[in-house]
Amino acid sequence: MKYLGSPLTAAGALTSTLTVWHPELRKWRPCSAGCFPILVAVQTVALYGAPVWASDLVTSRRGAMILRRVQRRMAIRVARRYRTIPHEAANIRAGTPPMDLLARMHMTVYDRRKALRRDGVTLSGRAVEVQRRQARQSIVREWRGRLDDPSLAGHWTVGAVRPCFETWLERGWGRLTYRLTQVLSGHGCFGEYLCRIGKESTTQCHYCGAGRDTALHTLEECPAWAEERRVLTDTIGGDLSLPTVVRAMVDSERSWNAMASFCERVMLRKEAAEQDRKRGPDPAGRGRR
Repeated sequence: MKYLGSPLTAAGALTSTLTVWHPELRKWRPCSAGCFPILVAVQTVALYGAPVWASDLVTSRRGAMILRRVQRRMAIRVARRYRTIPHEAANIRAGTPPMDLLARMHMTVYDRRKALRRDGVTLSGRAVEVQRRQARQSIVREWRGRLDDPSLAGHWTVGAVRPCFETWLERGWGRLTYRLTQVLSGHGCFGEYLCRIGKESTTQCHYCGAGRDTALHTLEECPAWAEERRVLTDTIGGDLSLPTVVRAMVDSERSWNAMASFCERVMLRKEAAEQDRKRGPDPAGRGRR
């Protein structure tokens, strides 16, 4: 089998093929409303011939790296996130499994159907769909297992979503806005994050003087947002630890909307204040997000 003149049967050839794909895939720039369908389209292109080459990803580190790079770029755009977000966290927020697992899913479905055809078994459309669903459930379980990696254990996003991972993926509502994802990821207009990337000289909260302005501080503690917080807790309850908030969001569309509204109102004001500080006589850093 060939694609773009390159064979898809060995790890070395897979790397060459993905290297050809990569510059083209980088041109796909999802944004706001239509971004998720474009992500799916990008994955369709990238996973061309996956039943043939999926097993080669084990030995092709460069091929796996290119797939990760492409998917991370697209997932960050879908999830409306800062480019500093780790790959696994971006995938979780975008709700799309890692591409190596998707490639293996396609390979598994293809191999099963091939074996059945060899035995003279013809599958109905419903049976094919059942196979696909089972294969997806399998990779979701493996993906869930990856989140137990100690290197991810302390990550704000992973820790919050892990307890309700499957529900997060299967929820029937909830659009990720730019300001909602700032709070869910911890990457945004927070003193600690801005200081870390060189945009602020201090981690201090400009509103209450607390030593560390973080997403958690903004959500749970800062008195500047007491009124917005009261509206939020009236809907989702008084426990504003992020895992509890995320659980409420995936259990109820009303809770999701309440959290999104809180983030929109609070982060909009924090962003405006950050811009005001930049326009001052001594701007705090000029790094890129």
